[in-house]
Amino acid sequence: MGPELVFIFLIICATAMVFGIRYMSNKEKMAMIERGIDPGVARARPTAPMPFLSLKFGLLLVGFGIGLLMALFITRGLRLTDDESVAVYFGSLSIFGGFGLIISYMIERKWMDSQPQLNQGS
Repeated sequence: MGPELVFIFLIICATAMVFGIRYMSNKEKMAMIERGIDPGVARARPTAPMPFLSLKFGLLLVGFGIGLLMALFITRGLRLTDDESVAVYFGSLSIFGGFGLIISYMIERKWMDSQPQLNQGS
């Protein structure tokens, strides 16, 4: 399969995914209307404020940076070839990026638990 076919296949799959998501959203709204629920009303659930989105992405990028540095030190220290070091780079990025997201979750959860008005709605 040539690169042209891969590109065409990718575009077709992305388009199908967008139409599928739109179709399912429409079906959900129609079911809400049939039950007498206004589909325009947002669900009342506590959400984290927007600064936490910045915190999440910031910690994710910091985790990626630390992962890249660790992978560099490991591959240089062990004198791995380029083929062997690919797994180290992907593994380090995944592990440290995941640590960044876990830390972000713990900070968000601690903040959400300290907000009394958000706990009463649950």
